[in-house]
Amino acid sequence: MKKLPIELTINGRLHELLVGPNETLLNVLRDRFHLTGAKYGCGIGECGACTVILDGQPVLSCQLLAVTCSGKKVVTIEGMHVPGKDTHPMQDAFVEEGAVQCGFCTPGMVVSATALVEEKPDPTTQDIKEALRGNFCRCTGYENIIRAVKTGARKMKTD
Repeated sequence: MKKLPIELTINGRLHELLVGPNETLLNVLRDRFHLTGAKYGCGIGECGACTVILDGQPVLSCQLLAVTCSGKKVVTIEGMHVPGKDTHPMQDAFVEEGAVQCGFCTPGMVVSATALVEEKPDPTTQDIKEALRGNFCRCTGYENIIRAVKTGARKMKTD
């Protein structure tokens, strides 16, 4: 199968690479760059475990062919940080509010929540539910997650 050249800026670094025409963005991130925060959950765009930020918007990386992402900026959970800190305020909030249990869905939740708060610094509960509607969690029951997003929004203003 013929490989196609693409350029991706991943977590602030420009990469030139060859990808197969049917290779997903998720596979490129995990297999080529060892960025394993985005998870392969369902493979059909239903669970949100593979969520990353593409040009400022949360997307399901299992549903995107890498060739369609050429020239774009990708931010994974590994690339989310505040200068001078080890973790992002939203990550801290998820831990503080007990919004993590098994942790499988957490990176996708944190990425989606951060994208929401960057767009709407004071999200309502309904805003949060809408933004996270494609992210499924089997463990927490969502109340802690909603609380974590609100706490993360406050933290993002002060950090």
